[in-house]
Amino acid sequence: MRLNELRAQHVSSYCSNAVRQGLSNRTVLHHFRLLHKALKDGVTLGFINVNPCDGVEPPRPIDKERKFIRPDEVRRFLSAVREASWPYYYLFYTMLFSGLRRSEVLALVWGNLDLDLCVLSVTQTLYKLSGGEYVVSPPKTRKSRRQVSLPPSLALLLRDYKEQVEAQRLLLGKPLTDADFVFAHPNGAPLDPSTVTHVFHKVAHKAGLGGLRLYDLRHSYASIMLGAGVNVKAISQSMGHANIGITLDTYSHLLPGMGRIAAERFDKLLEPWLPEDVCKMSAREDELDARLEGFEPTTLGSEDRCSIR
Repeated sequence: MRLNELRAQHVSSYCSNAVRQGLSNRTVLHHFRLLHKALKDGVTLGFINVNPCDGVEPPRPIDKERKFIRPDEVRRFLSAVREASWPYYYLFYTMLFSGLRRSEVLALVWGNLDLDLCVLSVTQTLYKLSGGEYVVSPPKTRKSRRQVSLPPSLALLLRDYKEQVEAQRLLLGKPLTDADFVFAHPNGAPLDPSTVTHVFHKVAHKAGLGGLRLYDLRHSYASIMLGAGVNVKAISQSMGHANIGITLDTYSHLLPGMGRIAAERFDKLLEPWLPEDVCKMSAREDELDARLEGFEPTTLGSEDRCSIR
């Protein structure tokens, strides 16, 4: 179709048909935004007078329920991953314990890791084009270019993994360099992103976590961090979100419980300076909670408890 013949109804029909044929609303929305930007440039350059997309209501993405690996499921998951072919155990462990995206973790080179300081730098992403070509490019946003602090267990694991890779590369006559990919084939070639996803689905099913997606490792990292009481701002920076609002929008359903815990901690902090009648009420509340949980309440009276505090 010629550009000057394109109308809003054509764009609307495309969106409707794409959804009807099975594409997700979010994917079609990406298509729409790309077309809208291209046609906006066409208006700026004088090729067309009006952007046809301005008259179209794009499909709204449907937020699916996000799945998480709970702390009590981590060991079961890692046990299943350990049986996967090399180096997927180290790859999936890194994703779960750092919150990196697939494109980010596959683009890591050894020069990005400082295992002594337990930190890694995200400086590039890796994608595979439909023609089979691998493309390494900078992250899409400035915030995505970041440093991520590593848990000590992950730093130790990667140190052991690096020793294995170095020994393997020496046997092949190719010493390991800082420019080599961290997660790669023995000859140094990058891993295929689609193969990584396929292996993950098999591992998740074996671990009894069917329906878990590779991207859910990132969600699991965030949920565990929130559960540990880590500041949301710190989580947002670690995950490379453009702003803290994205973190809050994505994980707001996890925050109500966090708010209750924060409120209780606030009360505990000020408890020594609360009026005596409030302290007595707090003491009775603690005793009631203890009975409900099946524990024996303290034998101290509320007045004694206040005075001790």
